Amino acid sequence: MSLSASLTQVLRLDDASQVGHARRVVQKLAEQQGFDAADAGRAALVATELASNVLKHAACGELHLRVLAHGGQPGIELLTVDRGHGFDLANCLIDGYSTGGTQGIGLGAVSRLAQVFDVHTDAHGAVVLARVYKGGTANDIRLGVSQHSLHDDPACGDTWHVTLGEQRVSALLIDGLGHGEEAERAAKAGAQAFAQSPFSAPQYLLGELHQAMNGTRGGAVAIAQYEGARDSIAFIGIGNIGATLVGGERPRGLASHPGIVGGQYRKGQVFDYAHVRGNLLIMFSDGLQSRWNLQAYPGLVLRHPAVIAAVLHRDFCRGRDDVTVLVLDLETVHA
Repeated sequence: MSLSASLTQVLRLDDASQVGHARRVVQKLAEQQGFDAADAGRAALVATELASNVLKHAACGELHLRVLAHGGQPGIELLTVDRGHGFDLANCLIDGYSTGGTQGIGLGAVSRLAQVFDVHTDAHGAVVLARVYKGGTANDIRLGVSQHSLHDDPACGDTWHVTLGEQRVSALLIDGLGHGEEAERAAKAGAQAFAQSPFSAPQYLLGELHQAMNGTRGGAVAIAQYEGARDSIAFIGIGNIGATLVGGERPRGLASHPGIVGGQYRKGQVFDYAHVRGNLLIMFSDGLQSRWNLQAYPGLVLRHPAVIAAVLHRDFCRGRDDVTVLVLDLETVHA
């Protein structure tokens, strides 16, 4: 199964009129993905309830939308992000409970309508995730990605690709130099080369990407390959893509070498990391600060990877470059 990059669409939520706009955007997006009337209506209702929940509890925030294609089953990821004071999740899931004088049917309805539902809330704010799939069923992958272009440019210099096989996974993240169309062209050239043979040896793959990106601006590249039978990750990186394994006693940073793929680099060395089953693999472009620590967010490591990616983007985005955060639960490979 191959999963390819899809930009996160961001809708601002700071006025009641934007709830209706969010509903219409999601309904249209669902229809474009082939949802029938009932499923598109279900997705629109989830958008309505999530947007309303943000306005009730935080006054303002964002709705992040991303198209999913897990196992060939079209889906839509809806994810609200705010910087409010959080809320009592247990009470908010009870129909009829409200702190805002409304009927209080929001999150309880969302948890029933969505195939995937998860929440992280604390004093820093809240992130609420709902994934809605065509037909109401899906083989959801515990992969989360938050991918944003600078100033919402249609062109994004970051891209990613993940291929899942039997007991193994190969993940790619590329950050084309700069941003805009030329950076996007460089990143896409590398991703296309990767997709042709994602489970080839990492050093060979890096050489293929280097050749494919020659003549473009080039970029930073990281490739992580997990083998379930050996319970280890092989990692190779050139440039400033960050990568971390979270699990066990302490996080493990994955080492990269300096250089530019498609330009010039001295060597590409593969590093092996053992005993990683059940860890989170987190890869991120340099649009994200590297000083984050999941331990500062009690319980976050147990949440869906899409929630983790959104929290990291919310709190550590530099705001001056394209940014991508990719979070993969390696236990998914064994599911």
